[in-house]
Amino acid sequence: MSVLERLASALGRRDDVPNQELAREVAAARDEEAVRELVVHLNDRDRNIQSDCIKVLYEIGYLAPELIADYADEFLALLRSRNNRLVWGGMIALSTIAALKAPFLYAHREEIMRAIEQGSVITQDRGIKALALVAAQRAEYREALFPYLLKHLATSRPKDVPQRAEAILSAVTAENREPFLQVLTDRMADLKPSQVRRVKKVIAATERR
Repeated sequence: MSVLERLASALGRRDDVPNQELAREVAAARDEEAVRELVVHLNDRDRNIQSDCIKVLYEIGYLAPELIADYADEFLALLRSRNNRLVWGGMIALSTIAALKAPFLYAHREEIMRAIEQGSVITQDRGIKALALVAAQRAEYREALFPYLLKHLATSRPKDVPQRAEAILSAVTAENREPFLQVLTDRMADLKPSQVRRVKKVIAATERR
């Protein structure tokens, strides 16, 4: 049975459970052929198939990122799509493979930044996550990317600060933690008590680095 027949839209379902189940099966079986078929159909004329395919692919990325890592170029191309579902789905996929494909994502950092600036909240969340994971891999990447990450954190909506801080934490080292802590301290006054609690956990984790 083709993986296309297992997609939620093919089954007449409006929820994502079939896609999640398919992703778990593909990841468990290390089914590279299924992954290739899903990638091919990111360009299907049926938008429902496109949406289901990217959903399955990034769910595979959560479980076995190495299975989809070779398709980083295809995911990057989705950032240029007019279909917002594909844009943020592509960014999620990139974030799952960022540690594995750091040189590639670093080379295309400007395009990722543009997508973050123009994108939805999900695109921003996962784009910042992706760049932070890239920055965590090498000192030269951190030197180029960390100022951007800090600027984003300093200007994010208050409600987004905790999640963005948690994402950026992966790129924090003893060498760059002080400016990170300063931005978090400066943002505290903007936050609700529940948000402050999350940020304080990030601060505690930072101070242990």
